[in-house]
Amino acid sequence: MRFRASIRNIGTFTKLIGSLSLLGKIVWIRLDNDQLRFTVIPERGSQVWAVLSIESIFDEYVIQSATDNNTINIQAPLTPLYRAIRSALTASSASIRLTKKDNLPYLSLTILTNTVTSFRPFHATDNIPLPSESGEHDSFDVPNQPDVIPRDRETTITQSIPVLVLGAASVANIHEPTCREPDVHIILPPLLQLKSISERFTKLALPALKSRSAGAATNSNASEFSQSRLVLSANPFGVLKVGVETSTLKIESRWDGLTNPELDPKQVEGGEEGVREHASTKMREKGGEQAWATVRVEGRDWGRVLGVGRLGGRVIACFCHEHALILYVYLTNDDTGLDDSVLTHSNIKADYYIASYSQ
Repeated sequence: MRFRASIRNIGTFTKLIGSLSLLGKIVWIRLDNDQLRFTVIPERGSQVWAVLSIESIFDEYVIQSATDNNTINIQAPLTPLYRAIRSALTASSASIRLTKKDNLPYLSLTILTNTVTSFRPFHATDNIPLPSESGEHDSFDVPNQPDVIPRDRETTITQSIPVLVLGAASVANIHEPTCREPDVHIILPPLLQLKSISERFTKLALPALKSRSAGAATNSNASEFSQSRLVLSANPFGVLKVGVETSTLKIESRWDGLTNPELDPKQVEGGEEGVREHASTKMREKGGEQAWATVRVEGRDWGRVLGVGRLGGRVIACFCHEHALILYVYLTNDDTGLDDSVLTHSNIKADYYIASYSQ
């Protein structure tokens, strides 16, 4: 079993691992001949399934195993992995490989850094007093001699993260969640703005919670978790609403003029006919107040999910009414020419699955 590669896009790689570390402690990494997959499935909260093409992150990619498609499954701790990869941001080059020490598996990250140091060269005639005929000492000056000379210094640093190599049977029952057809697709507004407002609403709900949970200390944690839910709604006409509602508070923010990307018939089963029969098409035909899709999410978990904003790119929210919210995070280069008005695929995509709570 072998895996090694040089990292060509350390910036995107660092942002991806950083966003994953906000949602869980452990990541399942699946490597094969064609793709790189990262999956985070916490005990509670949102799941992340990220798929990256090999060439979007790695160069000189070598992988070999006894399984089909040379698949290797690795379980790694996210915090040490993020810390190690983040240290490579200023490196001139970085590589990663699967190694073994004392019969235990490790992911080893090797970075090469160039630092500029200064030194003052020594010359045989530099400030050495020489006797003159009169017996006095004179200094021998060397004109135009620089005091210091810059010099590059290369430093190699290797960090090893302990991991587990998982057998095929260990991951056979891990599958990406399946959801029914989304009722509304909408491109989210700037995530930093959305995150700020969502966190403010979550905090506003807590005082009401504390007043209601007084005298019920045994259920306070469960009550806090349930009462800090946000209500997210969207329609197929470019409108998104985020709000919170308690017995003493009701407030919401609204965005108009957002983009509802059209379905690409090439990506929909049944082509043009499949698009016509799709749930989102039927939702658009309803119009009015019946064209809203709503989900209820836990406020703190939603705030962590919005940390994906550090990745950049576009984020498409897919609303399955009263069932689930799926975020598709597409990372593309500026020269790909992809049209935001059409739901297409990308070479780097992260899918966030957020279950909706009942009212």
